[in-house]
Amino acid sequence: MSWLQASADGVILTLHIQPGAKRTEVVGLHGDALKIRLAAPPVDGKANEALIAFIAEAVGITRAEVSLVSGQSSRRKRVAIMHANAAGVQEKLCPAEKAG
Repeated sequence: MSWLQASADGVILTLHIQPGAKRTEVVGLHGDALKIRLAAPPVDGKANEALIAFIAEAVGITRAEVSLVSGQSSRRKRVAIMHANAAGVQEKLCPAEKAG
């Protein structure tokens, strides 16, 4: 899984974001990134806030454990999830894709 990498203190996700969608959802793979549609508009950081909230809820952790590493104003983002394991995150965000 090129979109999901283990790090020293959790995992790093490589994401392709589509803001301004009708609803917030994981779509599937987009090249080497996991594509997520966000209902929030790409204005004043609203999409980034919505992304962090969505990932935290989907994985079952607090928002404080999710942080934007890069891509503040880009569709391509890297997000860190603290204290998480890759298999658990992969199962919750993209269960159709087999780990390994």
